Amino acid sequence: MLEQITEPLLSWYDGHARVLPWREDHSPYRVWVSEIMLQQTRVEAVKPFFERFVKALPDVQALARCPEDELLKLWEGLGYYNRVRNMQKAAQIVTEEYDGAFPADYEKLLALPGIGHYTAGAIGSIAFGIRMPAVDGNVLRVLSRVKASYEDILKQSVKTAMEQEVKKIIPAGRPGDFNQALIELGAIVCVPNGKARCGECPLAFCCRAKAEGIVDELPKKKAKKERRVEARTVLILREGDRVAIRKRPSRGLLAGLYELPNLTGHLSEDEVLEQVRQWGLSPLRILPLAGAKHIFSHVEWQMTGYAVSLEETEHMDRSGMFFIDAKETEEKYPVPAAFAAYAGYMDIVLGQGRYEER
Repeated sequence: MLEQITEPLLSWYDGHARVLPWREDHSPYRVWVSEIMLQQTRVEAVKPFFERFVKALPDVQALARCPEDELLKLWEGLGYYNRVRNMQKAAQIVTEEYDGAFPADYEKLLALPGIGHYTAGAIGSIAFGIRMPAVDGNVLRVLSRVKASYEDILKQSVKTAMEQEVKKIIPAGRPGDFNQALIELGAIVCVPNGKARCGECPLAFCCRAKAEGIVDELPKKKAKKERRVEARTVLILREGDRVAIRKRPSRGLLAGLYELPNLTGHLSEDEVLEQVRQWGLSPLRILPLAGAKHIFSHVEWQMTGYAVSLEETEHMDRSGMFFIDAKETEEKYPVPAAFAAYAGYMDIVLGQGRYEER
């Protein structure tokens, strides 16, 4: 049944493909960077990150040698920081083992850190013309509806079966365009949450879900586990014109990033002041701040905050904290978006917010 989708899909793509910065140049490096950034992030949100990233690190060699703090700062606001760490590991392998040129081989691409079947298929097909599928959530949604399949698309066995079906129908002359067309269709026409624009779809003529009136029911996904909720108290510690930040541990959530000092639980003003004194600091004033929340993949932080003004003194047990000008934090130190709600109290903007204000 899927064999009949190829020509109408490509014809539609030729007339409806969005103009995107990573489509201007199909070099494997640019394809790779964009595909990693686009994982779980909207296209419009990725655009400024992509432009900034490839301007600062225009090729795989530049990425391979980039200092970690600078690399994480370039990634700030995209989340999932292990992705960019894996990108650097892969860049170092490409530089050392392949003389700085990505291998035009699907299995070799798949062997690089952080590159799975989807990304290897995307790079292989778009940059090298390799006939391999690139099946993401958009493609799984399109195919589930075309086939009227109630199989759980979160199961690896279902995804693998879909990949095999797509592989059979990829046209030899345009594998990259075909993969992008399927992804594009899912992104702008066969969209999720029952809002599919079936009247605009080039595959409506063969879509079984449309014919059976079950588009809104598909695709099927097993319900995710509820996130663990953690209460946190975030502190903006001011020493004159400077604020405190500290580096998180090298392992675990937000590993190696910089953060505003924070404590477990929702603490009272008195509890915060006592903790600040235990750090060897001398609080002068405390101001409660608005609550905020941040959602990670498996954890939700429910935060309260305080701004604490400190007496300036040369001798302090800073407990791993260091005080810097707030603007220096904005420009140099990678601070995760989890703290973005409190950045405004420091007169700085973090991550995606830096682009939204422009």
